[in-house]
Amino acid sequence: MRHRCRVKKLSKPADQRRALLRSLATELIRHGKITTTLIRAKVLRSEVEKMITLAKNGSLSARREALGYIFDKQLVHALFEQAPTRYGDRQGGYTRILRTVPRRGDNAKMAIIELV
Repeated sequence: MRHRCRVKKLSKPADQRRALLRSLATELIRHGKITTTLIRAKVLRSEVEKMITLAKNGSLSARREALGYIFDKQLVHALFEQAPTRYGDRQGGYTRILRTVPRRGDNAKMAIIELV
C-alpha cells in the first residue's frame, strides 16, 4: 500500500532519482525552459522552487546548500544575483507547467516547464 506516501518514485532508485532531478533543475535554471514528461515536471517544480527560495534568502548557508545541489558553480552565483530582483515580490509559484502533445514513440504525456 502507498497510503500517504507523497514522493513520486519515477520508476528509479533513490540515487538515480536524485541525480535526474539535480540535472533537470540545473538545466531549467540555465535555460529557463525545458521539455520533459508531465510527471517529471511536476516533481521538478518543488525542487526548483526550493532553490529559488534559497537564492532569495541569499545567506551563506543558503548559497552552500544550493552549491551542493546544483552542478554548475557559476550558475548558482548568477541565480543568487538575479533571484532577489526577479522574484522579490513573489511568495512562491516561480515555475509554470504547460502541457504539450504526447511523445510520438511511447505516447507519454509531455510538458514544458518554465521559470516565470
